[in-house]
Amino acid sequence: MRSYLESHPWITFKATDINDLEAKTWMLLGEARSKCEHLAGVPLPPDMAKNFYTVALIKGAQATTAIEGNTLTEEQVAGILDGSYKAPPSRAYQEREVRNVLEALQEIADDGMRGSSPTITKDLICEFNQRLLDGTEHEPDAVPGAVRDHAVAVADYRGAPAEDCGFLLRRLAEWLESDTFKSGDPEVGFALAVACAVYAHLYMAWLHPFGDGNGRTARLLEFLILARSGLAPLPAAHLLSNHYNLTRDQYYRELAQASRRNSTVSFVTYAIQGFADGLREQIDQVRSVQLQVAWINYVHEVLNRFPSSPARDRQRALVLAMPSDRVVPKGELPMLTPELAAMYATTGPRTLSRDLNRLHGAGLARGGRGGWSANYAIIAAFLPPVAEGNG
Repeated sequence: MRSYLESHPWITFKATDINDLEAKTWMLLGEARSKCEHLAGVPLPPDMAKNFYTVALIKGAQATTAIEGNTLTEEQVAGILDGSYKAPPSRAYQEREVRNVLEALQEIADDGMRGSSPTITKDLICEFNQRLLDGTEHEPDAVPGAVRDHAVAVADYRGAPAEDCGFLLRRLAEWLESDTFKSGDPEVGFALAVACAVYAHLYMAWLHPFGDGNGRTARLLEFLILARSGLAPLPAAHLLSNHYNLTRDQYYRELAQASRRNSTVSFVTYAIQGFADGLREQIDQVRSVQLQVAWINYVHEVLNRFPSSPARDRQRALVLAMPSDRVVPKGELPMLTPELAAMYATTGPRTLSRDLNRLHGAGLARGGRGGWSANYAIIAAFLPPVAEGNG
């Protein structure tokens, strides 16, 4: 009999606990599927779409390394990605950790885009670990990519017996690729894909098959599962890592409780809630981008009804610079951008009032003595029309 059966009875390679999830969690999975379909089908200008993915990649890489103790910020990770940041010698090892994660995540994303994602095997998981630890200051008894041959402990949790790790890692890979997590029903298939990613992470934490880098390897594996599923857009595939990092204290509590209670229900519930919360935030970000694009187009459409002139150009620049969520005192409007300041520097004292009157009359701006703001509400869906004369 293998040692782990006695020391780690919770390692069963069964996902039957998902049948015990509460109705609320299943509702969250339904919401998550709907939001993933929404995100995947959203049209964005190419530069904005690229920026949206880049931000998600940066957040994912930063979260993946931060939870392991790396203190580089999102801004510094962004600098590593675009080549504008180089860490000082004392933190060069942290830069290398981030570079390894970024390169691995990008390769997985590229493979997914080409439809050539790899099959999960023991060798692939070992390769992930080797790539992540390459050139880093890892634990002295850890060999990158090699299953450990010694006992390890994290806090008060001991990893699976070393003599069983190779066998268990192979079992894990086979389980994750099995029919357990597959369904011909798209709705069930989405839930199983998310569950597969969560179980992959949880079991990697339970096994702790490597001398170092187990957490990073687990997060790379869950990203691969979500990215290759075709059911979650790439930015969403980073959300579990972000959630674990943002709720690090609860993350460690849930990991510990899952083994103590010999139940995965609480951890899976916790992960799905975070996934749904992250999707809501991404939907809000996309909605904001779409509103901005629609607003710019609408402003151009409305002002193009007036004769072409420097005044029309100035009015367009003014209303596009106005915020929609707060009012700006009239006297501060020309200072919203350097472009506006230059335009109004050569005009008379009544020009700003005339410009505001035209924008107000066209329904593009609203305000009065307290200040002015852009009238985004005029293009918001499902809102009642603004009555004539309201500002």
